[in-house]
Amino acid sequence: MYEKWINVLSKTLLFKDIQPEHLMSMAQCIQPRVCHYKKHEYIAIAGDDFEGVGIILSGAASVIKENAAGNRVIISMLDESDMFGEMAAFSSLAKWPASVQAQNPVTALFIPGEKIVGSCPNACVGHKKLIINMLKIISEKALMLNKKVDYLSIKSMRGKISTYLLEQYNKAGSLIFMLPMNRNELADFLNVSRPSMSREMSRLRDEGIIDYYMSSIKIKDLETLKKMTE
Repeated sequence: MYEKWINVLSKTLLFKDIQPEHLMSMAQCIQPRVCHYKKHEYIAIAGDDFEGVGIILSGAASVIKENAAGNRVIISMLDESDMFGEMAAFSSLAKWPASVQAQNPVTALFIPGEKIVGSCPNACVGHKKLIINMLKIISEKALMLNKKVDYLSIKSMRGKISTYLLEQYNKAGSLIFMLPMNRNELADFLNVSRPSMSREMSRLRDEGIIDYYMSSIKIKDLETLKKMTE
């Protein structure tokens, strides 16, 4: 049942440096649950019982937080082989800390935390590496969340947009790149209104700092963009 997903799983940080043949035997031992979701269907809802560390096998999803008024903020976007729920895997609360929603049809796999760090009855090759990988993932996630706090503390609209665009520039290694989110998703991610964000991006274009067409961005004045993040 898991054969078709081995190539995807081998790209996941949880199974990094574990050979495909060993990964197959581990999948048979761990017996993860595979589920399918329709577009816009919730994969997990904040506050519901935690079901295990999730891995996106196909499709894309967003991790979101909602307040009592129904306003939502996108915490992150998930693509094929990305993980979610790892920070709650060993919590005593055993509840989903955020909601996960399918952006298109999604197939996801769930592994209970005890299957990751528990003793392996079949002495699978690579299980020790699995535990080490999980510890690294949680550590790096904590560091990333710390950075997220710093990012959300940026007060100005221009500062938020320029910081985000510089991060995408650094990831792409090019002055021309595609935004991974549409405008509504980006506004949610930056925790700003869509009209205000669009107006600010138009100003940046009019000032010759950036240019854009749909999801394509071109940075025309890198030095000025950097100064706006200071």
